[in-house]
Amino acid sequence: MKKSFKLGVIGGGFMAHAIIRGAILSGAVKEKKIILSSLHEEDFEKFADFKITTTLSNRVAAENCEYLLLAVKPQNFPDLAEDLKGVFVEKVISIMAAVTRAKIKGALGGKCKVCRVMPNLPCSIGSGMVAGDVSDFDADGAEFVKTLFSGIGEFMPIKEDKIDAVTGISGSGPAYVYLFIQSLVEAGVKNGLTQEQAISLAVQTVIGGAEMVKRTEDKTIPELISSVCSKGGTTIQAMNVFEKEDFKGTVCRAVDACVARAKELSK
Repeated sequence: MKKSFKLGVIGGGFMAHAIIRGAILSGAVKEKKIILSSLHEEDFEKFADFKITTTLSNRVAAENCEYLLLAVKPQNFPDLAEDLKGVFVEKVISIMAAVTRAKIKGALGGKCKVCRVMPNLPCSIGSGMVAGDVSDFDADGAEFVKTLFSGIGEFMPIKEDKIDAVTGISGSGPAYVYLFIQSLVEAGVKNGLTQEQAISLAVQTVIGGAEMVKRTEDKTIPELISSVCSKGGTTIQAMNVFEKEDFKGTVCRAVDACVARAKELSK
């Protein structure tokens, strides 16, 4: 039976808004082919600029869409699953952290196909990273998922058993970047710069450094580091401190702790 909507979205938070906005602007899904449900009517206000269908009934959204995107908090999923009891959902896309495909299938009756994805915060401004397991879907379904999320950033197909590692790197990673930028800003102010000057210098340096890694295919990251570190110069002094304080080890241990917590929550 042909569904009225290509995409149904349950949840009216900022990530749902980012995905819908990206899908519409990129042409992945037409506005009239999107239905959004939320139990809170005030959530619809942030979607007022889009000509999409809204409903207070999760069941209505689930029953009438080809792909159902679950954009709710993980702790709210048991209640949602109870609300959808008896509804056959063919294809599910979940952005819920730490909720496995097996749990989703079990809660929704066991017959649905599930794609689990992990977007990060910069997706909210169209510059994010999304990794997901599309192996449950056929070729058309996998392509739809890729197209849908390409509207808010880059999409990387990955097996579900790697998603906890994805969480540790890109899911939680923006916080690490913000901490590094904040550290540079505080160091800049300590050394005589204004707050505004330090922020501008730190932010653009991080952006430029990341772009060089992305664009410079003929050099490894260690080679790029070496290209900045002249013998006896200034940069090497900073790098010596990083090495002495085990900067890379600290980052690795932080990511390990994040991944361990993700695995714990997935059980």
